[in-house]
Amino acid sequence: MSTVVAQSLHVFGLRSHVANNIFFFDEQIIIFPSGNHCVKYNVDQKWQKFIPGSDKSQGMLALSISPNRRYLAISETVQEKPIITIYELSSIPCRKRKILNNFDFPVQRFISMAFSPDSKYLLTQTSPPESNLVYWLWEKQKVMAMIRTDSQNNAAYQVSFNPQDNTQVCVTGNGMFKLLRFAEGTLKQTNFQRGESQNYLAHAWVSEDKIIVGTDTGKLFLFESGDQRWETSIMVKELSSETKNVGKIQESESLIEFPTISSPVPSYEQVTLARSLSQLTMPQVFAIAAYSKGFACSAGPGRVLLFEKMEEKDFYRESREIRIPVDAQSNEPSQSDKQDILCLCFSPSEETLVASTSKNQLYSITMSLTEISKCSFSNGGHLFAAVNGNVIHIFTTTSLENVSNLKGHTGKVRSIVWNADDSKLISCGTDGAVYEWNLSSGKRETECVLKSCSYNCVTVSPDSKIIFAVGSDQTLKEIADSSVLREISAIDVIYTAIVISHSGRMIFVGTSVGTIRAMKYPLPLQKEFNEYQAHAGPITKMSLTFDDQFLLTVAEDGCLFTWKVFDKDGRGIKREREVGFAEEVLVTKTDMEEKAQIMLELKTRVEELKMENEYQLRLKDMNYSEKIKELTDKFLQEMESLKTKNQVLRTEKEKQDVSHRERIEDLLDKQSRELQDLECCNNQKLLLEYEKYQELQLKSQRMQEEYEKQLRDNDETKSQALEELTEFYEAKLQEKTTLLEEAQEDVRQQLREFEETKKQIEEDEDREIQDIKTKYEKKLRDEKESNLRLKGETGIMRKKFSSLQKEIEERTNDIEVLKGEQVKLQGVIKSLEKDILGLKREIQERDETIQDKEKRIYDLKKKNQELEKFKFVLDYKIKELKKQIEPRENEIKVMKEQIQEMEAELERFHKQNTQLELNIAELWQKLRATDQEMHRERQKERDLEALVRRFKTDLHNCVAYIQEPRLLKEKVRALFEKYVQRADMVEIAGLNTDLQQEYARQREHLERNLATLKKKVVKESELHRTDYVRIMQENVSLIKEINELRRELKFTRSQVYDLEAALKLTKKLRPQDVPETVSSEDMPGITPTMRLNEQEETGRIIEMQRLEIQRLRDQIQEQEQVPGFHPLAGIRLPSLVQSEVDIEVKTN
Repeated sequence: MSTVVAQSLHVFGLRSHVANNIFFFDEQIIIFPSGNHCVKYNVDQKWQKFIPGSDKSQGMLALSISPNRRYLAISETVQEKPIITIYELSSIPCRKRKILNNFDFPVQRFISMAFSPDSKYLLTQTSPPESNLVYWLWEKQKVMAMIRTDSQNNAAYQVSFNPQDNTQVCVTGNGMFKLLRFAEGTLKQTNFQRGESQNYLAHAWVSEDKIIVGTDTGKLFLFESGDQRWETSIMVKELSSETKNVGKIQESESLIEFPTISSPVPSYEQVTLARSLSQLTMPQVFAIAAYSKGFACSAGPGRVLLFEKMEEKDFYRESREIRIPVDAQSNEPSQSDKQDILCLCFSPSEETLVASTSKNQLYSITMSLTEISKCSFSNGGHLFAAVNGNVIHIFTTTSLENVSNLKGHTGKVRSIVWNADDSKLISCGTDGAVYEWNLSSGKRETECVLKSCSYNCVTVSPDSKIIFAVGSDQTLKEIADSSVLREISAIDVIYTAIVISHSGRMIFVGTSVGTIRAMKYPLPLQKEFNEYQAHAGPITKMSLTFDDQFLLTVAEDGCLFTWKVFDKDGRGIKREREVGFAEEVLVTKTDMEEKAQIMLELKTRVEELKMENEYQLRLKDMNYSEKIKELTDKFLQEMESLKTKNQVLRTEKEKQDVSHRERIEDLLDKQSRELQDLECCNNQKLLLEYEKYQELQLKSQRMQEEYEKQLRDNDETKSQALEELTEFYEAKLQEKTTLLEEAQEDVRQQLREFEETKKQIEEDEDREIQDIKTKYEKKLRDEKESNLRLKGETGIMRKKFSSLQKEIEERTNDIEVLKGEQVKLQGVIKSLEKDILGLKREIQERDETIQDKEKRIYDLKKKNQELEKFKFVLDYKIKELKKQIEPRENEIKVMKEQIQEMEAELERFHKQNTQLELNIAELWQKLRATDQEMHRERQKERDLEALVRRFKTDLHNCVAYIQEPRLLKEKVRALFEKYVQRADMVEIAGLNTDLQQEYARQREHLERNLATLKKKVVKESELHRTDYVRIMQENVSLIKEINELRRELKFTRSQVYDLEAALKLTKKLRPQDVPETVSSEDMPGITPTMRLNEQEETGRIIEMQRLEIQRLRDQIQEQEQVPGFHPLAGIRLPSLVQSEVDIEVKTN
């Protein structure tokens, strides 16, 4: 009996007590724990894939996903032992990458984990009483560092890495907020807790150095580098029964709703048991998740708050509140908003937020709030278009399904319009673009872009050929085939809206002034329109009814106008074609139910008819099977008769095969002889080349001997030069030693002089300080007096200014009374105004001078204070030095004697040092000289090698043209100009006579070698050409034989068909009308067993011939690879693939 296999298909359930129990793998897939598995759930396609836990596992405790979404870490207990398993999510199915189960430290279980930003390290927190924080290099299963987070057995709830730094980690728990840094193999705490200890439940990094932390009392703290920067409290908002349903978010939908488990929840109960009666009303922050704008946090039962960063400050403000909606399908709908949110996670694009709750529920919250600015229904009513910024969304009206999104505008879309048959959509925007969209493909068909114009509205003619657009450039544009046909000026008014009648005879345009203009279509060349005053603001939208009888207009003044449309005679405008009635008919629900019952009855009838038809088909199958048996018996008898004929034909074929084999053996013998001849020729050539190689070796040995002689001569000259240099520098050394002794005596005299000058300077400094003090005091008095004078002058000037202002006021009164004297007194007023301006400037300049002098006084006071401090310090130092001088004078005498002895030793050391330095300098000079010579020689060698390589490549390129003498001559001439003339023109001046002679000798040698090589190449090319012609002739003869064999095969096949026709089994077919492949279904008389032997024999012959041709081709390719051999122009072998295809076609 076969074994029974059960495979997990779908799972319902969530392990809410697992730490970090919800993650996003990508935009559509989430990962959560369920049972002893982790589930990968696709939100859109609703499929599940399972990551199984360890065997004999007692349950998962914590999860963690790496930042690059490649690895998943699962903490479990297996047989009361903790295990961490790391899975590779990128492989399908997910495979185990590492298992951490051997621990050198005591541990009961791991309650929280986190991956480093580069996913190389793993941070794990153990449960009390150990409470160890372990820093892993998880790929090598190596513990990098370990530290005990709490000695009082308080619980730690969460650990995390700095998102920008592998070395900085954070731990939060009951009375615990620690920032640690990994350095030199240890974890060291970098912050110190201040104030009252809180029960920190969750935290999240919002930047490189800022962390948001939540507590069990509803408080949020912002820490920057370990110091508290911001604090806020979350308040509980109790909603009334009427507003509860309104306050619940509509954008959140339950992804998976699970029944609550009966087993207790350890991690959640640790917190809930610690609650006191006074804290029941305070919301607890169990989860925090950061995103680009700020962070989201749980704020009590069934409530999530979104905080956004303020632009001016580094603080956060509450921007949005989200509540869990009431579950109408639940047994206790009122309990749905009383479940605590334990984990939050944002999608990679931050468009959705997923939350897991204490009641084993998962909720999805959409973050993007789309603002629809424009909306337009299609003419058929089955679709509508909605504008969101620069994107146009197309939805179905029945199911609200987003059919397509039209993206292309760079600015805001201002207007959209459908064509008559709803196949296209026309849009315009502030970016100066008018696009025509094909809705079936979602792509642009035509476009017209004018960046200088910001379009306000667009419409399309009834035949969908011409587009009308209005914008900020005060024109009405007529657009067709992506180009502007006409532009009609608006005459100092901006058109803001446009609409065309369904008949295509009228155009109505709205302006920014609030007027409406009625025009005829086609548009007139001159100003021909009727203008009506309607609104008190710019018109935003216009629309005509389906029968062109009424016009509706809306403007920014908040008014809606309806207009009756007439012609000149006061009659309503008629449409050319009447509006057809809709084909749809309204049906009641009872009619629909009756139709549904009729449909069910018809379905049952169809099933009954199917059963009857199947029964009849079975009967027919039985009859046909009996007839088939009779026919098979007849065909078997006919097959036996054909087999006998086939054996006769086989014997004839065998005779032909023997003759073909004999011919092939003869050909093989010929080919082997020719190969032996070729080998002999090649061996002779190799011997000649080897002799040349030996001659070249002898020449190179001679060259080496000459260079060695030159090196010996250079060494002798160097040794003589070194001896002369040593004598010269020894004489210099003696002179320097005498100079050193004289310099030392000078130094001693200078020291004595320095002590005397030091005493004199100290006395002079005291005098100078007193002089400076008296000077600056005098300056201060002078500046104060000048300041007082200036203040008095400014007061006088201000009084003058006020008196002048009074005079100006009196004069203005006189001007009002005496208007007749206005002309005479204008000159006086202007002169007085100029005086006032001059006085103001003088006052400003004097104020500026006063400020500058006050600044100088302040600076001088500062300098005076500093000098007094300096004087006090110097006085104090002088007193101390005087006290220290008397006991130290005796010590100085003793020290002087020691110094004299040390100086004598120093002189000896200096002499030794100078001697050693001279030796080192000489050795360095020798080294540098030898290095320079080495570099020169190496550079020469590299240059020569590069020149030889270039010459070889150019010579090899010349050899390619050996069959064309004219081109060869040109290439050789170019070689001569490149390597002989230019080089000689540039380098002859700097070369020695010996090198020139050597160069000429080598050139002659190379020219001789080139001449001999040319002769050899010509001879070898002639030999190869004859061989190539001979092989071609043999190939042609082989192809002829193959063609003869094909003809014989054709003839035998025609005989077979004639025999079949004689037996009257098949129709007589001519040989040229036979198809390429005859299947067993088309020719039931010919069985596959009859044709197998024929095909096998012909296949063997063809395979033999194919191998022979391939071997000949390989020989030709080998000979072509020989240098100097080129095939004859104009001769091409037939392609092997084409010949094989021809053979297969003819055999078939």
